[in-house]
Amino acid sequence: MSVEFEHARPEHTFKVFHELMARRVKEILLISSPYEAFIMEKDGRMADRIIHEYRGLSLTHPPRITWVSTAREALAMLAQQSFDLVITMARLDDMAPTRMCAQIRIAHPDLPIYFLSHRAAPSGAGAAAGTCRDVGRRFVWLGNTDLLLALVKITEDQWNVGYDTQAAGVRVILLVEDSPLYLSSLLPFIYKEIVRQTQSVMDESLNEEHRILRMRARPKILLADSYETAHALYMRFAPYILTVLCDARFPMGDRVQPTAGLALLSAIKQDSPELPLLLVSAEPANRFAAEKLGVQFVDKNSTALHKELLSFFVRSLGFEEFIFRLPDGREVGRAATLRAMAQVIDTVPDESIEYHARREGFSTWMMARMEIELARSLRAVKVADFSSIAQVRDYIRDAILNLRRARQRGVVVDFGAAYDPTAEFVKIGHGSLGGKARGLAFMSAMIKNEPELGLKYPRVDIRIPWTVVLTTECFDTFLQQNPFALDTIVSMADRDIERRFTAVAFPEEVTRKLATLIAVRKDPLAIRSSSLHEDAPAQPSAGIYKTVMIPNQHPDPRVRLTRLLHAVQRVYASTYFAASRAFAGRSPYRTEEDRMAVIIQPVVGQTVEHWRYPAIAGLAQSYNFYPVAYMQPDEGIVHIALGLGRAVVEGRASLRFSPRYPQLLPQIDTVPKALRNAQRTFFALKIPLTAEQDPAPEKTDTLIEELSVDAMAHHPAVQQSVATYIAADQRIRDTAALPGPKLVTFASVLKYALIPLADIMADLLRMGRRGMGGPVEIEFAVDLPSDQQAPYTLWLLQIRPMAERDQNLPVAITAEEAQRAVCVSRRALGNGFQQDITDIVFVRPDRFDADCTVTIAAQIGRLNRTIAQHGRRYVLIGPGRWGSTDHRLGIPVTWNDISAVAAIVETSAGDLHADPSQGSHFFHNITTLGIGYLTVTGTDGGRIDWDRLMALPPHSETSFVRHVTVEEGVLIKIDGKSSVGVVLLVN
Repeated sequence: MSVEFEHARPEHTFKVFHELMARRVKEILLISSPYEAFIMEKDGRMADRIIHEYRGLSLTHPPRITWVSTAREALAMLAQQSFDLVITMARLDDMAPTRMCAQIRIAHPDLPIYFLSHRAAPSGAGAAAGTCRDVGRRFVWLGNTDLLLALVKITEDQWNVGYDTQAAGVRVILLVEDSPLYLSSLLPFIYKEIVRQTQSVMDESLNEEHRILRMRARPKILLADSYETAHALYMRFAPYILTVLCDARFPMGDRVQPTAGLALLSAIKQDSPELPLLLVSAEPANRFAAEKLGVQFVDKNSTALHKELLSFFVRSLGFEEFIFRLPDGREVGRAATLRAMAQVIDTVPDESIEYHARREGFSTWMMARMEIELARSLRAVKVADFSSIAQVRDYIRDAILNLRRARQRGVVVDFGAAYDPTAEFVKIGHGSLGGKARGLAFMSAMIKNEPELGLKYPRVDIRIPWTVVLTTECFDTFLQQNPFALDTIVSMADRDIERRFTAVAFPEEVTRKLATLIAVRKDPLAIRSSSLHEDAPAQPSAGIYKTVMIPNQHPDPRVRLTRLLHAVQRVYASTYFAASRAFAGRSPYRTEEDRMAVIIQPVVGQTVEHWRYPAIAGLAQSYNFYPVAYMQPDEGIVHIALGLGRAVVEGRASLRFSPRYPQLLPQIDTVPKALRNAQRTFFALKIPLTAEQDPAPEKTDTLIEELSVDAMAHHPAVQQSVATYIAADQRIRDTAALPGPKLVTFASVLKYALIPLADIMADLLRMGRRGMGGPVEIEFAVDLPSDQQAPYTLWLLQIRPMAERDQNLPVAITAEEAQRAVCVSRRALGNGFQQDITDIVFVRPDRFDADCTVTIAAQIGRLNRTIAQHGRRYVLIGPGRWGSTDHRLGIPVTWNDISAVAAIVETSAGDLHADPSQGSHFFHNITTLGIGYLTVTGTDGGRIDWDRLMALPPHSETSFVRHVTVEEGVLIKIDGKSSVGVVLLVN
């Protein structure tokens, strides 16, 4: 038997808590003489003290108090204005308070009225004590403002108890007392301590918002002053009664009975033998009667009355540590938190589990912590329902773990004194999460709020990896502790900036917290940037900042901590790298205004031999800029690759498919195209086998290696992803078992639906677009376990907005313009026109050498810097896939190399026929900044007039690249609706 907590359950979405305590006291009418008001206010501070108490107890919405000094004013005020509660003092000059209460009751029969006097009724004055019983409950004002707070709360409890018990199983404390004096003393104390104890034992994984919400489910306190009232309340709320606190002497029948309390407790104990019961009496002789009945006793005359009551709450209502005991009373273990309970329960004997389970000890302890759903599930089963005590143990432990896992999804939790490994998303510091981490938190919440996704794909666990974020506050503290001269920093080379940042000390408080993290987490780690401006809706950047992967396998946790801190400092340093500054120069943001948060996550995937990588890494986009065949742009596009996602985001060989048509794969639909385009290598993180093989912190980048698919064909993830080329037959077979070259085709996924990846990505893109209000990009990874009966995991790694295509601006390209254009593209990306350009940089087709693309990129970078220094923009023309780090596919320029570009033209040359890589960071940043991207293949009506370009006098030239200046200007026009673009030389 097991218990599961689905995402839709109210306990985990906290929706039920929003609905509790629905009716609140908002307006209080206080009626007293000016002197009494002065005393109560203590120079006008009573309202402040009530507000202070509310804040101190994490309560919300303190009520407003309106004061009047006469009965006549009170009646007039009640006729004009609506109040939720009336509190009147016993001394009024113009009318007897009882008469005033009677008049109020006639006009407002449901309005709660409390009658406060300065002294208790004389002994034997039962009638006096009940003088206002028919019109209001009487209390004694002892100068304790907590009483006013308690009066507000018992009123709200009485209003809300019916719904709250039914909706959320909220517990009820029944207080039976007819003495106004004792009631005025006990009620504020009981209420305040119940709130404090409840706060103190709440699950440490809750964030502040959820703690406040959960306080709405604190136990309700109901008052009774007679046997009949108390018994009726017990019978009505018996399933929810937490405890009964009972006086001995109060009305029963038509008179006060000295044993009424014992009679009531006896009846309750017979009905609920395990319910904690307390007799509170001023008659010491009742102690023996209580012991005989088997209930606990507290003497009202005790000088430590409140302390003894507190001891009862802590001991009997589950507010203390859970003490595992054997039937003979011996202690065998303790647990202070849910997390500890799940750990300790595996270490105690079966006899202790059975002892507490039969006495509802576990459910009582859970209920004290407001774990209502968990307590219900434990109380709903009995020991007899299980075949062994071991099953009882498993049920309790699994119920706790499932609850905590479900609760963590979609919640950002503060890093506590100790790191909780069950927490999905934890932050250190009070600053911003940064753009990338905000997206992660959003995805976690998005998945949590779409429970039908789990029902639709029961064998796929869709989630984010565990995540720890160092907020921007940590970055600020680091800079304050190490004040760098930014003017000097931004003039340094990237490697020198990194050396400067990694040579200084890290803040001690953050270091201590990361030490607790690293002691628990021993899997390979990815340390990722989350800049304040990264993934911003206006201009979302990608790949501008540093990501560092570390194996995190050294046996010494101090060494692992040093490696982690070094990696974080490297990410911090990348805030000021040349690429960051260059991108900022084309965006509304300034480098000195940027602040860096850092994400720490596991490197998702499986470790095979000494390599760590996922079976699939990918990027899905809501908008397909280059649809083919019957694909539609709004159906989106997905790019996937074997191994780490570097292959996708760096524009290397990957496979792309439409979520609508996953088997339409034009890249590999023929054998020659598959041999040319299919992925043949993949990236993985090398895991050192020994401490001696663990490289120095500054050399961890060397651990990411490019591996041959053929060489790793025995790996399970590779076997599930590849096909084999049979040269003799000129065929490709969807298996890894045959001899021959291996090609990554993902046939098991896209053709044979090993995992419904296309459907899942279509759903995620639809959810992401709806959630972010526009097209999105989602980075993800998939684990494919070798055991096909095991569940698959789809890891969501990042979500960011895609650049919106502004197609509202009409752009007309005439036939005459197309005819005289130096460049015509039928696959142009962008919309609009630019006419302030005078420069063109192009790779000379007569000198292009595919083996020299790295050199060509460097030459373009030098020309770019020269043009940028003069504040000009230019058109860049050249062959292959721009920005790919695979120099065999195109020219591997970085953003630094083209920071002044106004438009890019991609052409074909020789064997370079690579399509634009929509999934690369380079392509994302191009589209984000609105840089036109024109593809010219020569097969669809597109063309480049090389003769005219070559005839232009060169402004400067390198061995492969020519820079020309057109004094009359260059005009770029792109019609986004038709995807037609032209480059015109102005005559």
